[in-house]
Amino acid sequence: MVYFPVILFMCDVVGAASNILSNTMRLKSALSDVVEPDFGLLDELLRLSVLTGRQYDDIRSEKRAAYRSEAVLDLLETEDQCDKFVTALQRTDQQHVVNLITQNGGQSRCLSLSCFKQVVVNS
Repeated sequence: MVYFPVILFMCDVVGAASNILSNTMRLKSALSDVVEPDFGLLDELLRLSVLTGRQYDDIRSEKRAAYRSEAVLDLLETEDQCDKFVTALQRTDQQHVVNLITQNGGQSRCLSLSCFKQVVVNS
């Protein structure tokens, strides 16, 4: 009998979709650069009651898109709001942003396990 080394890799995504609020807050700076607040997102957030009419108007009055994105992110305080935010992103074709949030910024944890497998070799 001969023993051959076998290396196994086990990967999982850290915090995947388990805590959208935590991931959103941790990634806030990066998200403000990639969230597209115009082209329907603000309207969808208003429709989902994440924003009030006054908040909607205040955010719309910001001159730069990045400031509008930051203003939206600043208003997210509960897991329910963040869940609705993710829904609004999906409905406005911003799945790349959803992936960033739910996949913890693209970070994953990998473990490598070495073991030996017994193999019978016929001579």
